[in-house]
Amino acid sequence: MAVEGAVAITAGIVAGSIALMGFGIDSAIEGFASVVIVWRFTGARLRSHTAELKAQRLVAVQFFVLAPYVAFEAVRHLATGERPDVSVVGMALTATSLVAMPVLGVWKRRLARALGSLATRGEGTQNLLCAGLAAATLVGLAGNALLGLWWLDPLVALAIAGVALREGLATWHGEGCCAALAPAPGAGADRAGCTAPTGRANGGSTRAHDACACAETCVCC
Repeated sequence: MAVEGAVAITAGIVAGSIALMGFGIDSAIEGFASVVIVWRFTGARLRSHTAELKAQRLVAVQFFVLAPYVAFEAVRHLATGERPDVSVVGMALTATSLVAMPVLGVWKRRLARALGSLATRGEGTQNLLCAGLAAATLVGLAGNALLGLWWLDPLVALAIAGVALREGLATWHGEGCCAALAPAPGAGADRAGCTAPTGRANGGSTRAHDACACAETCVCC
């Protein structure tokens, strides 16, 4: 992903394409997110709720880094009418990612549900965002090259920035479903096998700060 990001950023700078540069930055962020996930599931952190919170917020911060930059540059390009050049390298790279990233993203989100890890889910979402950004970039570059529709490039990049911000907020606040980090005897079952306990009479409690109202031994996913 680091190589993909470097190639995309370089091609984006050469072509003057904000969507292509945004795609490259997103790829670099994904590489960092993968390191975060490896850290999250190493050693004693495997079943640590504190480690999960740290990991999910590290992933969320990356969304917050991507969104404002892409949004700012997209608005600037629209306002100034700055037109990107044709980038064959960019179109080939984004077409490849458009095929691979959705598969990887869906797989990681399914794995996140099994592990009860919102951080892993956030990384999977980044892969899906990468696919969306790849599609947007490809449409923008192809539209500009074939039809002269230069405004497609910053317009679709702006839309992706909005999605990135939304997903960053959801990951930071822990919005999602509940999944068990460990067996929860007093918990009722939902489709993920873990919800808030049915009542304090069962000896259970819920975390007030948990946006999903998950049981104590569970986490949003």
